[in-house]
Amino acid sequence: MVRLVAALATVLIGSMLATLPAKAADKVVLMLNWYVYGEHAPFYYGKAKGIYAAEGIDLEIQEGRGSAATTQAVAAKTANFGYVDVPTMMRAAVKGAPIIATGVLLQTSPMSVMGLVEKNIRKPEDIKGKTVAITPADSMTQIWPLFLKKTGLKESDFTTVAGDGQTKLQAVINGRADLLLGYVMDQSMKIKDATGKDVYPIKFADYGINMVSSGLVANTDYVKANADVVKRFMSATTKAVEAAEKDPKGAAQSILDANPKGGKIDTLTQGFELTIPLYRTPETKGKRPFQVTDQNMADSVNLMVEYGGLDAKAKENPKAFYTNEYLPK
Repeated sequence: MVRLVAALATVLIGSMLATLPAKAADKVVLMLNWYVYGEHAPFYYGKAKGIYAAEGIDLEIQEGRGSAATTQAVAAKTANFGYVDVPTMMRAAVKGAPIIATGVLLQTSPMSVMGLVEKNIRKPEDIKGKTVAITPADSMTQIWPLFLKKTGLKESDFTTVAGDGQTKLQAVINGRADLLLGYVMDQSMKIKDATGKDVYPIKFADYGINMVSSGLVANTDYVKANADVVKRFMSATTKAVEAAEKDPKGAAQSILDANPKGGKIDTLTQGFELTIPLYRTPETKGKRPFQVTDQNMADSVNLMVEYGGLDAKAKENPKAFYTNEYLPK
């Protein structure tokens, strides 16, 4: 009788547990730095493969309109996380914006000034007399003055035209501008999609701008109040990046599955493949994604202070801009 009662109790408890509602996943809004392109593949791949769901994260991905704008949105808690140019985020943080990087993914800069190969613009001096298309407030425009200082160019050496991201692309595609500021794995692919022609990028990194680039940022108050969510989000994103690295074409396809007009599979794949080498430096080779070194961050802050107009007080505590605390081991 005792055994029968125990067995019935076990069945009853199991039945009750089975009928209890599952714990709801935590809704997380991630705002990108720009319109979707190959670099963003891991986020879409992680969502499509259930990597975020497995960590209890209900992920919503929103396109952005420049790193500065996304940084503002995260600081204002309009989005939980932002994927932005970290040096651009530093500009806001040093002025008091409550924001911090919870992981730095691109540890080498992808920024460049690019034009069609047929224009034969291969070095900074070739930019003189040309027309350069920019988008005010985006990350590249923030860093552009640093490139000019490093290469000895003056703004009077060339003509500048401004417009949003699509206007900037069309200016080069239609010949109204010779060059545009863009990422080697983003705008170059969009120009190739539209024209069928190859693009030549003059890379900022080749001229001494060896700083960190894109990373994930969050409001400091949000991080403190939601430490567990932040850890699970960073764990999922780390796994998503690692999975995407092993399946570039599948990762690129996940972008198109979510955004059918997000590009072409070949150039999205090529763009993502151009992104992967930027994930690590010689110091972080063999480490999991996002594991930025203190020295890399300190060097980036110093470079921004010296050439990029970042307030000198930023050098007092470079660690105030980022944390590796929430990354998986």
